[in-house]
Amino acid sequence: MDRPRQLEAIRPRMEQLLRELVRVGDIKPGQLVVIGTSTSEVLGERIGTSGTEAVAKPLFEAVEAVRAEAGFSPVYQCCEHLNRALVMEREAMERYGLEQVSVIPVPHAGGAMASYAHAHLKDAVVVETVAAHAGVDIGGTLIGMHLKRVAVPLRLSIRSIGQAHVQAAFTRPRLIGGARAVYAQPGVSAAL
Repeated sequence: MDRPRQLEAIRPRMEQLLRELVRVGDIKPGQLVVIGTSTSEVLGERIGTSGTEAVAKPLFEAVEAVRAEAGFSPVYQCCEHLNRALVMEREAMERYGLEQVSVIPVPHAGGAMASYAHAHLKDAVVVETVAAHAGVDIGGTLIGMHLKRVAVPLRLSIRSIGQAHVQAAFTRPRLIGGARAVYAQPGVSAAL
């Protein structure tokens, strides 16, 4: 597929993927959804070598479109040069009692996606870590460190964005107790 058509396909695929994650993961308004993205991998290049806002822009637009429908709070993971810090809106940072760190992501220190998000989110801040309710990993960026303790991997209908493999997960509360423990109320379905 030529590059213009590849770029054109990004937004609808990302929107479909996120809508499925929201539905299957039962993502509620205000919950955190971490987005880890290698724009290089989307273009079929090695992670960290060819980052571009041409890929970041349609991804961001897709996240914003689905966010407007579902009400989740997006959190964009930076690259390893910023120790995988995260870009989010100040309101969400304060709601979750997180601490802001001092850095501004740029394409070669933070990554094109985090840099783009920082420039386009309303009142963007950077935090060092979160415990998100769900997440999407586009291109092997290793978002697991930013998910709550029990991640449930999802096999979504969208398996790639451009040339990048996509993985997603939502989280659930830990099951505690033993043989006599009850994990769901009678008549209420448990998402296990």
